[in-house]
Amino acid sequence: MRILQLKFFKSCSFLLLLLLFTMPGNILFAQSQKSISGTVTGSSGRAAEAVTINVKGTKRFTTSGPDGSFSIIASNGDILVFSGLTFKTREVLITDQVNYQVVMEETAASLGDVVVVGYGTGSRKTLTSSISSLKGEDMNKGAITDVGQLLQGKVPGLNITASGDPNRPAAIILRGASTINSSQSPYYVIDGVPGADISLVSPNDIASIDVLKDAAATAIYGNRGANGIIIITTKKGKKGDPSIDYNSYVGVEKVSNKLDLMDSAQLRSFLRKNSLALSPNDDLGANTDWQAAVERNQAISHSENMSISGGSDHGNYIASVTYTNKEGIIQSSNLSRLIAHLAVEQYAINNKVKVGFNLTNSISNANNVPNRNVVLQQSILHLPVSPVRNADGSFFENFNNTGYFNPLALIDHAQDNTKFNNLVGAFTVEVKLPFGLKYNLDASYQRSNYLHGEFYDSYYSKYNSANFYSNPEPPATHSLINFGVNGSALRSSYQNETTTIEDYLTWDKKIGDHGINLVAGYSWQQNSSGDGFQATTTNLAVDNIGFYNLALSNYTAVTGYVVNFGADGVYNKTKFISDFARLNYNFREKYLLQASIRRDGSSVFGANHQWGYFPSIGAAWRIDKEAFMANQRLFSNLKLRLSYGVTGNATGFSAYTAQFISGSLGTYYYNGSTEAAYGPTQAENPDLKWEKTATKNIGVDFGFLKGVVTGSIDVYDKNTTGMIYSYSVDPILIPSGSIVANGGSMSNKGVEFSLNASVVNHHSFTWTTGINLAHNKNEITSLNNPLFTGGDSVRLTQPDGGGQTGSTLQILKAGRPLGQFFTLQYAGKNSNGISQYVAADGSLTTTPSIGTDYHYAGSPQPKLIAGWANTFRYKNFDLNVFLRGSFGGKIFNVARADLFRPSTAQYTNILTDVANESINDVNAFKYSTRFIESGSFIRLDNATLGYNFSRLGRYIKRCRIYATVNNLFVITKYKGIDPEINQGGNAPGIDSDNFYPKTRTLLFGLNINL
Repeated sequence: MRILQLKFFKSCSFLLLLLLFTMPGNILFAQSQKSISGTVTGSSGRAAEAVTINVKGTKRFTTSGPDGSFSIIASNGDILVFSGLTFKTREVLITDQVNYQVVMEETAASLGDVVVVGYGTGSRKTLTSSISSLKGEDMNKGAITDVGQLLQGKVPGLNITASGDPNRPAAIILRGASTINSSQSPYYVIDGVPGADISLVSPNDIASIDVLKDAAATAIYGNRGANGIIIITTKKGKKGDPSIDYNSYVGVEKVSNKLDLMDSAQLRSFLRKNSLALSPNDDLGANTDWQAAVERNQAISHSENMSISGGSDHGNYIASVTYTNKEGIIQSSNLSRLIAHLAVEQYAINNKVKVGFNLTNSISNANNVPNRNVVLQQSILHLPVSPVRNADGSFFENFNNTGYFNPLALIDHAQDNTKFNNLVGAFTVEVKLPFGLKYNLDASYQRSNYLHGEFYDSYYSKYNSANFYSNPEPPATHSLINFGVNGSALRSSYQNETTTIEDYLTWDKKIGDHGINLVAGYSWQQNSSGDGFQATTTNLAVDNIGFYNLALSNYTAVTGYVVNFGADGVYNKTKFISDFARLNYNFREKYLLQASIRRDGSSVFGANHQWGYFPSIGAAWRIDKEAFMANQRLFSNLKLRLSYGVTGNATGFSAYTAQFISGSLGTYYYNGSTEAAYGPTQAENPDLKWEKTATKNIGVDFGFLKGVVTGSIDVYDKNTTGMIYSYSVDPILIPSGSIVANGGSMSNKGVEFSLNASVVNHHSFTWTTGINLAHNKNEITSLNNPLFTGGDSVRLTQPDGGGQTGSTLQILKAGRPLGQFFTLQYAGKNSNGISQYVAADGSLTTTPSIGTDYHYAGSPQPKLIAGWANTFRYKNFDLNVFLRGSFGGKIFNVARADLFRPSTAQYTNILTDVANESINDVNAFKYSTRFIESGSFIRLDNATLGYNFSRLGRYIKRCRIYATVNNLFVITKYKGIDPEINQGGNAPGIDSDNFYPKTRTLLFGLNINL
C-alpha cells in the first residue's frame, strides 16, 4: 500500500512539473514583483506632487515627488490606485510595462484651485477676491534663509528687495507702501498662527504660500490687513507607510560686482597730473584692494533637512529637522539656524473630531560685522597705497585724517553677536456638528528670546580722538560714538510673548442651486515685548573678556561715563480683542457674493477710539458658465471680480503711543548750579485712532484652451486715511511741543497681470512658462491735521558726506510719492569748469543754498516689476530658469557722490571715472541730480538643472540631484554695485556708502525619498 502511495505522489509531482513548464509565461509569473516607475501630471501637463499611489488591496503606498515622479513595487495584473486631494481617483492596470505616464483629471477644486483664506479654505473658481498662490516647487531656489527671498519676483504686486547680508531680512512691500510710520511689511499667518515669525519656517517644510492682496481677502484679519496677508501652510503627513525625506545642498558664493575704484598706479598718475601728493604717512608703497580685503575669498553655505511623515485613515504626522549655515561674504558675518518641527493630526469619534498639535522651535546664531556700515564705508574710502598691516603685523592706521579707520581693524578688534530662539506651539480642535456645522478652536503660544552682545576692545579707544561717526541706514543721520577707556561692551536680553485664542463656527450648506458658507468667530490676543534688560560698561580689565563678564569692568573710574540701560518704554503689553464674520454665497457656482465684517479692539490707541470696524464686500460672475458660452471652445474659465473693503493698521505702535509720558529733559541752571530737568516728553492723545486702508479691486480670471493658458488681471485703488504722524504743537498748549495724531493719507493705484501656459506637453518633453507684471503709483495725498501745524514738506535723508552737512536728498510732500527725491539740479559746468546748478529762480549758480535751491528730481518707486519663470522637463531631466526685473525707478547714488572728489584724492580714494575731472571743481561731489541714475535692471536670478532617479536599490524610492546658479548676470545701466536697492521704509532708493555686496552662488543639491 505504501509503495502504491509513493508511486502516486511521484506521478502527481511529475504531472505538476509538466503542467508548470507547459503553462503560458504570463500565468506562471503573474505574481513576480518588479519596480514600477513613472510620472504623474495634471491635465495641463504640470507635474502633480503628493499624489498617493497604492497597490490596490495591499498596504504598499508611495507618493509622487515635486516633479511628479514615483516608484513602487508591484506585479503584473496589479492595479495601482492614484488619488490626490484635488484630483479624481484613477486606476491603472500593471502590464509588462515598467514605466507609466499617468495623467490625472482635476476635480472641481483642482490643485491650483485650492486657496487658503482667513479661517478656512476655498476654491479659486469661487473666489471674489485677489489672492496669489505658490506651491513649494514654484518658489525660488538657492541658499535662502529668508522667506521673503522665496517669493522674490513670483507674485505680481509684491516688491521685494534683499540684502546680501545673511542677517538682514528682505524688505517686502505689497501694492505700494500704505503708511510712513510703522511696519510696511505684510502680516504673516503660519499654519493658522497669526503674527508668527517667519524665521520659524524652513523652506523645505513649506507646502504652499497664499498672498492675500485686496481688502476683500484681508478684511477678515481687520487691524493686521492693511499691508496684505501672507499665509504659509507647511507640509503634512500622508496616508501610507512612513516616508523619509532628506534634502541637502552646499553652495559657494563669490562677490558678483564691486565699485571701480582707482588702484595705486591710477591714483598716483592722477595726483601727479594735478600736482598733488600723497602723505608719506599713507603712501607705504602698497597696492591694496580694500573692498576685497574685508571680503572672504568665497562664502560657503550648506543646509541639511530630514523629515519623516506618514499617516492612516485616522491621522497623520510629520517631523522634520533643518540645519542651515550661511556665511556672509564680508568677514565675520555668518548665520546658523536650527529648526525643529512637529505636526500631528488625529481623528476620533468616527472622524467627527480632529485634534491637531504643531510645535516648532527655531534657534539662530547671527554673527554680525561689527560697525558694519562703517566698515563698508571705510573699505571704499581707504587709499590703495596703504597696506592692511604694518611690517610688524599691527594694523595700519593714520589718525591724522579724521574719520579715517582701517576697516579690517574694526572687524578684528570687535564682536557683534545675536542669538535668538523662537518657539511656537499650536493646539487645534475641529468638530463636525449636525446640520452642516463645524466648530474650530485654535490656541497658540509664541515666545522669542533675544540675547545680544557687542564688544570693542581697547584698540577702539584710539578712535575716540579721530571723530568716529556711525553710518546708519537712511533716513537716519550719523552720530558721534565714543568707545570709552580700555574697551567697552554691551549686553542685552529680551523676551517677547504672544498668546492667541481663536474660535469660530462654520456653516457650509448646499440647498438646491444655492451654496452658503458662513463663518463667525472670536479672537483674543495678548502681546508682551521687551521683557528684559540692557547694560553697557567700559574700562575692562583685559581684552579677552568680550561681552560675557561685565562685572570685571570698572566703569565708575571713568569720569562722566553713564551706563546705557536701553530706550525708555521698551517693555510693552498690549491686547487685541476681535469679533468677525464672513458670508460666502453662490448660485449654481455662477454668481458669487462674499461679505465680511471684523470688529477690533486694541489697547494701543486712544481711550476714545480703541475699537474699529473693518467691512468688505466682493462679487464675482463666472461668465464661462452662462448658456451663451456653452458652445464656444476658446475659454475654459472666465470670471469677473469686484471687491471693496477696509482694513486697519495696528502694527508698529506701542502701548505708549497715545499715552502721556514724562522723562529726562537734560539740565538747567538754577541758583548757581546745574540741575537735572524732568518733564513731559510725549503728550496724551485720547482721540488717536486706527489708520484705515480702503481698497477697490476689479479683476478678471481667464483660462484658454482647456486650461493650457491661464491668467488674471487686477486693477486696484488703495487709499490710507488717518495716517498717524508726529505733529508740532505750541508748547503753551502741549508742553512736550509735539503730539502723535491722525491726519495723513496715502494713495496707491496699480495694475497686476499674470499669465501661465503649458507651451509643450509631450510625454517625454514639457515646457511651462509663467510671467507676472505689476505697476503701482504711490502718492502721499496729505500730511496735514487741521488741529496741528507741520507735517508737510519734511526734508529727510541726510547722508552727511564730507562738506555736505545739512544736505538732504528726499522730501515727504503731499502730491508726491514716498521717497520723492528733492535735491540740487545739476546743470553741467560753467566756463571755469565748476559744477553749476539751477537756482530756485531758474538762474545758474555755483553756490546753491541747501533747501532753497532744491528741485523735485524723480522717484525711487519702480513703474514696473516683472518675473518670468520657465520649466523644461525632458525625460528625467528638468531645467528651471527664472528672470526678474524692475523698471522705471531711480536711485540716488550717494556712494558715487562721496567718491567723486578730485580735489581731495590724496586723502581718500576716488572712482576711476573721476580721472578726467578737474581738481578745481570744488562742487563735483555735491549731492545733486548728477548722481541720480536709472535703477532699471533685468536679472537672471535662478537657473537650476536637475536629474531624477525613479528608484535606486531597494530602499530609495526617488533621488534627485541638481545644480543651481543664482544671480548669474544683471543687465543694467546703473553705475553702483547693484541696482537692487532697499525699497522699504521712508527712504527707498538710497544707495548709501554702506552697500553689503551681493553674491553669485553656485549650489549643488540632493533630494532623497525613502
